[in-house]
Amino acid sequence: MQRVACVITRLNVGGPVTQAGTVADRLRERGFETLLIHGALSPGEGDMSYLIPPSVERAFVPTMSRAVSPWRDLGACWTTYRLLCRYRPDVVHTHTAKAGTVGRLAAIAYNLTAGRRQPAGIAHTYHGHVFEGYFGSLSTRIFIAIERWLARRTDIVVAIAPTVSDDLVTTYAIAPAARVRVVPLGLDLAPFAAIDDAARADARAAMGIAPGRLVITTAGRLTDIKRHDLFIEMAAIVARTRPDVDFLVAGDGELRSALEAMARERGVASQVKFLGWRTDLTTIYGATDIFALTSRNEGTPVALIEAMATAVPGVSTDVGGVRDVIAGPNSGVLVPFGSGEALAAPMLDLLASTERRRAMGAVARADVLARFDLDHLLTNTARLYGDLITAARARR
Repeated sequence: MQRVACVITRLNVGGPVTQAGTVADRLRERGFETLLIHGALSPGEGDMSYLIPPSVERAFVPTMSRAVSPWRDLGACWTTYRLLCRYRPDVVHTHTAKAGTVGRLAAIAYNLTAGRRQPAGIAHTYHGHVFEGYFGSLSTRIFIAIERWLARRTDIVVAIAPTVSDDLVTTYAIAPAARVRVVPLGLDLAPFAAIDDAARADARAAMGIAPGRLVITTAGRLTDIKRHDLFIEMAAIVARTRPDVDFLVAGDGELRSALEAMARERGVASQVKFLGWRTDLTTIYGATDIFALTSRNEGTPVALIEAMATAVPGVSTDVGGVRDVIAGPNSGVLVPFGSGEALAAPMLDLLASTERRRAMGAVARADVLARFDLDHLLTNTARLYGDLITAARARR
């Protein structure tokens, strides 16, 4: 068995944890065992640690967290370095921004002090990036400089979508094209693909949706980058024309109180339902007629893929890697970022036609099932790890 140390900042709700946990478990049959190194959740974040199978060994680094703290980050580097020395991995694979810094610094130190040990191949996966919409201009320039320095010391930089790869190579010059590899996201979509008309009726009953009402849903952390205020704006516009629509918000975060207040101010508090963190996503998407994504920045949005696999058409802001998911006009609708009105217009069009919603949902389902298959991810990741091990041995 080849050993992989997978480093991720925290096991919060999101695509990186879904991917890292699934890969760590399923690659055992392909000859790779994994130590999953992770830090602490931020206050109010949803916990997805239940997705990590018992077969995956885990190591908790309490000083590793999302917040920037030089002394705690230095402590996280030291703890991670010691874990690597004990585990002696063939590959160090980091995910998310903070773990990408902490994990790669620890891996670089591990290789420098390897002595007679086999050095580890180093990879970092960008599930998106923080170079737009997260920080001010000065902080962003600093982060870009750090990422460029780390990329020069990383064997393979992984992007989960062509759009993310273009940003890394061309827009921000993080790494040359020769060092960047696209490994598309892969998910176990079978539970979503199994939703049929009977399951939809059961889901609507379970969610308390009254007969004859339509449902628009969004899902994600209630943070500024997700821009749920645009969802509330869209809901207020749609509700003026279609009072028969309910709006579901699955997720939680620091902006929940402000968003609830906004819904009251816009007169849609009775129609906008905040569900908090939920694990029954098949039920939520099964009860949904249209899925909305309002983000300022995205990598490859897992919630959108899952909704589309449930045969729910999506309307999304055209940001980041979203256009790699909604790849054609028949599988969903892309609108410019920043306007609740731009989101509301296609919503009203889709609400007006059951046939169009069904047709678009069917195309969306077939498309994502074909392109975001889990076996493709496992094959690509196993090949990635094999190339990293070969590169590390050549370097030695």
